[in-house]
Amino acid sequence: MEKYIDLHMHTIISDDGEFEPEDLVRMNDEAGIRIMAIADHNSVRAVERAQKEAEKRGMTYIPAIEIDCVYNGINLHVLGYGIDVTNPVFETIEKNVHDQELAASALKLRLTNEQLGFDLTEDQMNTVSANGVYTGEMFGEVLLKDPRYMDNELLKPYREGGARSDNPYVNFYWDFYAQGKPCYTDIKFPSMEETIKNINDAGGIAVLAHPGNNLKGQFEVFDEMVAKGMQGVEAFSSYHAKETNEYFYDRAKKFDVLYTCGSDFHGKTKPAIHLGEMGCFIDEHEIEDKLRAYGLIK
Repeated sequence: MEKYIDLHMHTIISDDGEFEPEDLVRMNDEAGIRIMAIADHNSVRAVERAQKEAEKRGMTYIPAIEIDCVYNGINLHVLGYGIDVTNPVFETIEKNVHDQELAASALKLRLTNEQLGFDLTEDQMNTVSANGVYTGEMFGEVLLKDPRYMDNELLKPYREGGARSDNPYVNFYWDFYAQGKPCYTDIKFPSMEETIKNINDAGGIAVLAHPGNNLKGQFEVFDEMVAKGMQGVEAFSSYHAKETNEYFYDRAKKFDVLYTCGSDFHGKTKPAIHLGEMGCFIDEHEIEDKLRAYGLIK
């Protein structure tokens, strides 16, 4: 089946992205993607540039964002599609998260050294960070390139041939910096309900991102989220096993909400993820029809 839709990817404006907005649009064009959305973390700054490039190439572009939020103690990512990016709420969201992440980066560095037994410095981290914010993926990148730690046992699973080597940097993040892990730093994110309201007030549709990741072991929570206003789900994700894609596609059909597909492409941070690849087993014209029904495309 033809694969021509990808509604989740990141530019360099996301701390863990690699490519400039225009370059990412070009890469989508070359990959055969005709309907796309860039959803940077808590930021809409790539949208105008990407939209102009997409228009030049005759591609359909949907303005989007991926917002960190929380529901009943679960950290989530919610995608906002079809938003008015000039709405000042998005600037407020970005500044709030950036200021907290900047403050948390020093703690992440200390925890990395104390909890994991390394000896990294700010100077090392600043070689991969342009703004002083250090992500778990960045710690993985720096450590895996540090000659002092070439034989370090903790890092072996992330090196070539290791069990976690498919996406080594992001796997390092999930294993040591995600919620409940030894180097996790708490950021006060808005509630899911507030996030849905902000997206809706900006004219957008709220869609739960990669639920197989954020709702591991508790997929039934998605039903509650729909009752509280969630308007869709990223049923097809590069992170999902086929059974997970099937589960959330079926739930979306049951609740008659929007279902989308997204690779969550970042570039070097997630090298095993490719544009347009997310295990979508349905005809993507079905997703196109849903996007049209929700007014996200003409």
